Amino acid sequence: MAAKLKSNISSAFRMNGLTLRSEASKYLVEVILTVPENQRDEAVEKILEAVQKLPLKSTMIDQQICETAVEECNAHSSTTDNDKVFSVIDAFTVPQFVYRSDRKKFIPSSEMGISKPVLYPEAEGKADIYKNRYTLIHQRTCRHDLFAPIVAGSVVDPKSRKFQLKPVEYLLGSNDKIGDIIILGMLAQIKEGKWFLEDTTGVIQLDLSDANFHAGLFTENCFVLVEGWYEDNMFHVNAFGLPPPEPSHITRTFFGNLNFFGGPNATSVKFSDKLQQLEADNEDAMMILLSDVWLDSAKVMDKLYTLFSGYSEMPPTCFIFCGNFISSPGPKLRKQLKEGLLTLAKMLQEFKDLVEQSRFIFVPGPNDPGLSTILPRPGIPNTITEEFCRRVPTATFATNPCRIQYCTQEILVFREDIVTKMCRNCVRFPQDNEIPTHFAKTLLSQGHLCPLPLHISPVYWQFDHALQVYPIPDLVVCADKYNSFSISHMDCNIVNPGSFPKNGFSFKVYYPVNKSVEDSKIRTTAD
Repeated sequence: MAAKLKSNISSAFRMNGLTLRSEASKYLVEVILTVPENQRDEAVEKILEAVQKLPLKSTMIDQQICETAVEECNAHSSTTDNDKVFSVIDAFTVPQFVYRSDRKKFIPSSEMGISKPVLYPEAEGKADIYKNRYTLIHQRTCRHDLFAPIVAGSVVDPKSRKFQLKPVEYLLGSNDKIGDIIILGMLAQIKEGKWFLEDTTGVIQLDLSDANFHAGLFTENCFVLVEGWYEDNMFHVNAFGLPPPEPSHITRTFFGNLNFFGGPNATSVKFSDKLQQLEADNEDAMMILLSDVWLDSAKVMDKLYTLFSGYSEMPPTCFIFCGNFISSPGPKLRKQLKEGLLTLAKMLQEFKDLVEQSRFIFVPGPNDPGLSTILPRPGIPNTITEEFCRRVPTATFATNPCRIQYCTQEILVFREDIVTKMCRNCVRFPQDNEIPTHFAKTLLSQGHLCPLPLHISPVYWQFDHALQVYPIPDLVVCADKYNSFSISHMDCNIVNPGSFPKNGFSFKVYYPVNKSVEDSKIRTTAD
């Protein structure tokens, strides 16, 4: 048995371009023999992944490297007992990964020798935004069934079509007409009124006069797939569409238990049996989603009292309040907000069960006080929230966007009028007016919360990864002044609760146990 196990371990390392020294191979056999037989293949994979994350100087792996990798695996496994059920994750702490095309793996930026991100980096940081977005979408698109190369010896369906992505440089310099070409690139308007496609290899002008636009909101600086023919330094587009998104479970089959999402857990919560069981057992868990919670409005405060009264006997997991928190910002904005929060705190103290059992998460809006409107945005300053947090200890004033981990579920919360901005800046407005569907498809295809030019929606260059929507989470809350909606796409709910006061005091309720979203409303006397 030991000889066969040794052969399997050596083979696994060779498949990844690594060679085990004899003492390393013997050591790993001793380690793996202590693992139950049905878990040995998984154990080898984990050790191999740990080895690949180490700063290797050679493809020859000695015993010392293996011992370090095993210690790392043991450290990770020991944290599974401490998995947190609920975490609010600051956007500025989201881990950053770099995709290595030669290894087909995501590597933490810290292991690549990349320094910690700063708010104001050197100029090349701006170019890195689009290069990183392109790399993420390109590696995902190349794995899609339409573009993945045919595996030798596999059975091919004669009806299925296969395509091959070409870089822009494939066309540059050609004097001949080239037909039936598909290119992935970023849509750019380098010259006024003229559209170009740009990738890491070059730029080419587009002729969109006969283009057939597929579903989506296509804006400047978003990434698209274009199909057509090239002649006379012009790419004539026949079809214009979004890159195909990738379901979360597919992503994780390629990259394992990497924790892209962030939070206190060392590995992805999707692999925690303990959290899966807790999630299934807590059938009554729910999250209340509201936007434009105007704390200076008597009507809003009255409806909030009704809301708290209704849920007081069955406290939700959390209330997610999105800004703006003042109806009309002015010179006394900070004072108004501080007074509004104090009034809200006094109201909540009448509902002790809610304060003790529910969490209250506040995500700032565009007009709320803060350091800047550049994304990601810090939470509301402590000078305003300090007294509220003292009275309501379960409150969190989060960044915008922020991330919430509940058991195995991953949730993004974003307060920005992003739907409105994308509609205003799209290349061609959809004819069917199914804006929520187009928006949801665009968001997941781009793998980003804000696929707009930086002059329309500025982003801190080195924190752009905090706005990534990859792997696809379970719930994306995009609180927008646009009409409320709830769309399910790629096993992900994209929800806009709409403006609480402007939509007749309506809100959304999310049930994690079955991933469903419910429309709710507080009735008024006129109803």
